[in-house]
Amino acid sequence: MTNFSAFKLNLKIRIDWSDLDMYEHVNNISYMRYLQSGRVNFWEASGIHEFYQSSNQGTMLVSTKCDFKKSLHYPGNAIVKTKLDFIGNTSFGLKHIILNEKEELCAEGIDVVVCFDFEEKKTIPIPDWMREKISEF
Repeated sequence: MTNFSAFKLNLKIRIDWSDLDMYEHVNNISYMRYLQSGRVNFWEASGIHEFYQSSNQGTMLVSTKCDFKKSLHYPGNAIVKTKLDFIGNTSFGLKHIILNEKEELCAEGIDVVVCFDFEEKKTIPIPDWMREKISEF
């Protein structure tokens, strides 16, 4: 078993029958939904979602990638672990791993997001409070 302790956020997702493909394993699009759930978990834990609701500023996904390592199957759970990958001036990256219940690596994902003002429709610098908070992850 590999040590995944650097990933501070964890989210357990029940694999649903509708997540499967014709080969009876979890479909690739379901992995992308699991990564999205990891992102949303990060937004909530870091206060980004609350910030967006009060200011109409937040983050916007500009790139996502998933490398598939091992199949997931029903019944079972997918465990999504997320950590901060990098911080720039207006963007930052998230690294996700998806594990099965045996904690075997099934997928690795990378997201790049930008801070965005949804009223002005433009990228903005990462606020200091956000930079500090996301650095905790």
